[in-house]
Amino acid sequence: MIVQTQPRTIPARQEQAVAAGALLVLVSGLALTVGLTPAAWVAGAGYGGALWVLLTGALRRAGRVALGPADRVTLARATLTGGVLALVAAGSSGPVPAGLAALALALDAVDGRVARRTATVSPLGARFDLEADAVLILVLCVPVAVVLGPWVLLIGAMRYAFVAAGWVLPWLRGPLAPDRARKAVAAAQGVTLLVVVAGVLPRGAALAGTAVALAALVWSFGRDVRTLWRTR
Repeated sequence: MIVQTQPRTIPARQEQAVAAGALLVLVSGLALTVGLTPAAWVAGAGYGGALWVLLTGALRRAGRVALGPADRVTLARATLTGGVLALVAAGSSGPVPAGLAALALALDAVDGRVARRTATVSPLGARFDLEADAVLILVLCVPVAVVLGPWVLLIGAMRYAFVAAGWVLPWLRGPLAPDRARKAVAAAQGVTLLVVVAGVLPRGAALAGTAVALAALVWSFGRDVRTLWRTR
């Protein structure tokens, strides 16, 4: 007689603790190799604490006690973003923060596929993925804004401005159907900012590319606002 056993569910708090430890190791490694300022340590620690609190609250509201396979990938991406944030807070730019950000962006193409292949697609996972993207974009905007001007911060701030507007105008919180154009525009923001942070473009090309990325983002948000207004 063969007795089948169910796989043991790992509590989310344990996986969050592993992620927090990984972030500490990552920041420590960056401190030993490229050097970090006290502000960078504070930024990394604050980010790790905020990630823990926000994810714990989201899991509780969703009635979940464990992360899914895709959620683990997204948590790894969010952990890498903490390393990028620490470097940005230390005033670092170039290949090191660009490399970490590139890895996080590459994993962005993985978590969705994992969710679909394991049949674990969920509203929590989709929101976690979205917020992980938004934070990384905002962090990447900072070193680019230092070089090109504060207007670049509009790219990172637009998502949060949209959410804040939804508190005043409830119809902005309506559902939006999945859209390839929206995904393409969002991906273009990360790629453009990553290339500029890496410092491989002359200033003129970096300025033009970032301006085009911002224009595309304004168009995308404008189209979504129009759709939500029509279906309110």
